[in-house]
Amino acid sequence: MPEKMIKLNRRRLLKTAAQAGAVLAAPYVIPGAALGMSGAVAPSERIVLGAIGLGGRGTGDLGSFMGNSDVQFVAICDVRKQRREAIKAMADTKYGNTDCAMYRDMHEILARPDIDAMLIATGDRWHTMASITAAKAGKDVYCEKPCSMTISESRALADTYRKYGRVYQAGTQRRSIGNFIFAAELVAAGKLGKLHTVHANTRPPTTSHHWLPAEPQPAVGECDWDRWLGPCPWRPYNSQYVRGRWRGFFDFHGGGILEWGAHTVDLCQWAAQKDHTTPVEYVPNEGGAVCTYDDGLKLVMRSDGWMGMGTCSARYEGDEGWIETGDSGQFALEPESLRTERTVFTRRGTDPATHIRNFLDCVKTRKAPNANSDVAARSHVACHAAYIAWQLGRTLKFDPVKEEFIGDDEANRMGSRAMRDPWRI
Repeated sequence: MPEKMIKLNRRRLLKTAAQAGAVLAAPYVIPGAALGMSGAVAPSERIVLGAIGLGGRGTGDLGSFMGNSDVQFVAICDVRKQRREAIKAMADTKYGNTDCAMYRDMHEILARPDIDAMLIATGDRWHTMASITAAKAGKDVYCEKPCSMTISESRALADTYRKYGRVYQAGTQRRSIGNFIFAAELVAAGKLGKLHTVHANTRPPTTSHHWLPAEPQPAVGECDWDRWLGPCPWRPYNSQYVRGRWRGFFDFHGGGILEWGAHTVDLCQWAAQKDHTTPVEYVPNEGGAVCTYDDGLKLVMRSDGWMGMGTCSARYEGDEGWIETGDSGQFALEPESLRTERTVFTRRGTDPATHIRNFLDCVKTRKAPNANSDVAARSHVACHAAYIAWQLGRTLKFDPVKEEFIGDDEANRMGSRAMRDPWRI
């Protein structure tokens, strides 16, 4: 009887063996490459990856994913033909074949049983819905930030990943970057004394409710405008939206507090060991908000007055010292004696490589990654609450357990947005 050569998926092998109540009896011979010999990564150890909505940032993420030998990228879903074809060409060149599949409907790519994990890098309007749909389809997800458009989406995201037991990593990669880790460790070790204020570098909060003028709508195969809009209110097609000019428009974007706060408020929550909660008071000002936790710690969201350490800076102040750091990898601090503990960080804060590696490791171990759905949800809730206070122009009190404003019905109504049929979370 001839020997059979097959690729065995580890999870399927274990499941089959359990059902049979014994080891496989058939005389299967597994190739050496499948066992990881000669430096190869066994198929059973590979993470099969698909992606939804890859623009500039998503393409960079994909390059980092494919730089890992235990990742096999197999399919792209995008509403734009040009993007689908560009990602397919990137993957086919990498692997020396023509195997990368293309989809326009995310439900089709998510129905593939061979795909383990998804990279989601659509515009903000799709992040929560695509991530939740992927979890229900049994996929682990690495999703670019902001992870949500509202307080209610943030909670739905965390609840879904807890319910379905999937691994989620928000693309807030600075939690996996050396200089930001160093700063958080100084706080945790008490080297700055008792922490009293943390500062998050945000952008000006303003968004527009205007529409760009209508242009002729392209064929669905070229750009599926209806799917591009997704759950957002309908508006006429304009090519600038699909070229990245959707930022700054309220229907598509959560404003500058969320845009950068998704990273920097997240860093402040992490360093202050507040991942389990949010501030209880939000006082808006011209450029952001000053927020207070229940123990008196201040969180300042601001866009100016930074020391030039790079974009997405954060500053932590205690009664015995302070540190400020940003995407350049540089930092300033007092007392200077703390500088001797670490000196140079070469990886910039925009580099997702270590964060992606953390996600891949957690896909295998089923541990919670650095920016899991629970911690991402809470830092986003803080950003949303601050933006609502800024829009209303008044101080708001907040219950971090119920995740709702206290005694303010108008503010609570702003904690969610209507979704256009037929899309629902």
